[in-house]
Amino acid sequence: MPRILGVDIPNNKHVNVSLTYIYGIGPSVANEICRRAQIDPMLKAGDLSESNIAAILQILQESFLVEGDLRRQMAQNIRRLIAIGSYRGLRHRRNLPVRGQRTRTNARTRKGSKKTIGAIRDKSARKQAGK
Repeated sequence: MPRILGVDIPNNKHVNVSLTYIYGIGPSVANEICRRAQIDPMLKAGDLSESNIAAILQILQESFLVEGDLRRQMAQNIRRLIAIGSYRGLRHRRNLPVRGQRTRTNARTRKGSKKTIGAIRDKSARKQAGK
C-alpha cells in the first residue's frame, strides 16, 4: 500500500480513485493531480513507482490543502463563527442544522434520537419516574 501524507491508499484500485481516500481530495482533484504528475489515472495504485509517489506528494504540498491542515482550518472557521456569535455559530453550538433545513421534522441525524417531553399520565409510571 503506497502511503501518501500519512494515508494508506488501496493497492488494487486505480490511482484516481485511490487518491480520493485522502481527506480533501475528490474525483476531479484526483484527476487533476494525475494530469499534472503525468500519471495514467487507470494505473493501479500498487504499480506506482517511487518517482510517481514523489511527484504526487510535491503537487499536493504546493497546490492543495489536505488532511490535517484542512481539518484544522475547518475547525478554526467553525470556532470563529461560534466566537462572533453569528447565526451559523449558534446553530453549530446547539448541534442543529446550519444551512436552513427544517427542524420540526427530519433533523434526526443532527439532533440525535428523540427525547420525549411531557406529562406522564399513568400513576404507576409517574411514581417510578419520581424515584
